[in-house]
Amino acid sequence: MDEHEASQYQGSPELYMFLASTAHDMKNSISVLSGTLENLLAGAMASGAGTAGEESHPDYTQLGQMLYQTRRLNDNLMQLLALYKDVGKPGYPFEPVANSMEELVQQVASQARILLQSRGITLELDYPENALWTLDEDLIIGVLVHAINNAIRYTRDRLRLAICIDGDYLEIRVEDNGTGFPAVMLEAGTSAMKNHHGAVNFLNNSSGLGLYFSSEVAKMHVHRQRHGSIALENGGTLGGGCFVLRLP
Repeated sequence: MDEHEASQYQGSPELYMFLASTAHDMKNSISVLSGTLENLLAGAMASGAGTAGEESHPDYTQLGQMLYQTRRLNDNLMQLLALYKDVGKPGYPFEPVANSMEELVQQVASQARILLQSRGITLELDYPENALWTLDEDLIIGVLVHAINNAIRYTRDRLRLAICIDGDYLEIRVEDNGTGFPAVMLEAGTSAMKNHHGAVNFLNNSSGLGLYFSSEVAKMHVHRQRHGSIALENGGTLGGGCFVLRLP
């Protein structure tokens, strides 16, 4: 590709604004669709309560799968918009304030409840009830909801959202009882934290964009020259994959 051809792909500010606006409109539409599906699924679950085999009902199963996919689309668009707006840069609306860990966990669990119930997955919660930590609530909830949505792909039937204070850090873990992350996911997690952007496959929905976004959000949290970080591991309390977020 010569210099003239390369310049054609650089685009213009107007084009970038148009693409961002389009992505924002798409996100709003998907959010509405996701909310509608969640209401329909909740209604199907309520009407089928106590009925043998309701989890295998075609409508119930299909609604659950549709809700899962719309949640993934919504996650990806939210992450793209945040990265487009230079998440982590001085101009980004970053608002760290003291937050109750109990309220944080309950908000994440509430967002995931219907989807997890539709797939027969139990979410275990473990957190210090009276703990407070300074963080950007919206961004951290986005990271954790994405981690749970991703863990749904790997778990058998249990997830664990656990928070503990480890020295000068808050450690938040999303664990599953599946067979563990494949090697490509573990490598993508390492690449995201090391800024090896070229090594991350952004076309792979199971890694790349979500990890990069989560890594950028973690790094935004700084206290006394200590930065936040993410990691992917295998093992943990449930023996499967573990997403680990550490905040100073």
